[in-house]
Amino acid sequence: EKLRDSSGPELLLDILQKVRIRITRSNALYSLEARVSLKTGSFQQPTLCPLSQTVKHPLCVKHPPSVKYARCFLSELIRKHEAVHTEPLDELYEALAEVLMTTEPTQCHRSYLLPSGDSVTLSESTAIISHGTTGLVTWDAALYLAEWAMQNPAAFAHRTVLELGSGAGLTGLAICKTCRPSAYIFSDCHSCVLEQLRGNILLNGLSLEADVTDPSPRVTVAQLDWDVVTAPQLAAFQPDVVIAADVLYCPETVLSLVRVLQRLSACLKNQQAPDAYIAFTVRNPETCQLFTSELGIAGIPWEAVPHHDQKLFPYEEHSEMAILKLTL
Repeated sequence: EKLRDSSGPELLLDILQKVRIRITRSNALYSLEARVSLKTGSFQQPTLCPLSQTVKHPLCVKHPPSVKYARCFLSELIRKHEAVHTEPLDELYEALAEVLMTTEPTQCHRSYLLPSGDSVTLSESTAIISHGTTGLVTWDAALYLAEWAMQNPAAFAHRTVLELGSGAGLTGLAICKTCRPSAYIFSDCHSCVLEQLRGNILLNGLSLEADVTDPSPRVTVAQLDWDVVTAPQLAAFQPDVVIAADVLYCPETVLSLVRVLQRLSACLKNQQAPDAYIAFTVRNPETCQLFTSELGIAGIPWEAVPHHDQKLFPYEEHSEMAILKLTL
């Protein structure tokens, strides 16, 4: 009831959907699809145990995924194996037994393999809602924007990027690792989100300390409350590009976002107008309509970015997403 009142019914429905399917979304384990024909129920190589490429992959051993995910994944893998083979694969049962004896922690890791061969690993909450926020987990629009960015690196190369509502940090970390920005500013307002975000930045080998000899982008984390941030504070960021993912989940946040974009536009009028890319999941068409209507009232031009292929990350089924390009 509290969630419904504070976050909007469309977000609540989305959260309930996530609770049901979240255990199917770890990219590090999702790579099994290339080696095991789950859709046809057969192993491409009958004698191969795929554990070394999934739950026993070095990345998963170092940064373990959710215990619940690993348990359900291994159970499904065993079911598929038993459907096509008479001989049990002891390694699978041993791995499942090990998982069944493990207690689920409050934090887990989610690892994503990038086309460059690099990876992004995030520490996230095992709960969809934790500490009164949904910002401690990765949502689909962040994946969608990250995938678009990696297909369009020129939009970020050698530019200063300001991200509004960075959450767990997936989009920004992917851009920092693949798109060569000169500087990247992660921002959020919740103290727990900011703490986890800083940890994820360091976990992925990026530094929060200024180092002129470091070829990586200059990375900073800012506490930014859209409702109270001032124009001078925004002007100090001097962004060339502004991005945000999955922040249109209720009318209140839509109005706050448009106000902060309007302030950014006003305080940066003496420099070249930055582009802004806002990615969102279409949960409620009325919320999306409110966003475009408010952009029109604020005098912020926008256009829809063409849909791109969703090949890299595991997305929720039947999840419609979009990106709008704004000119501030």
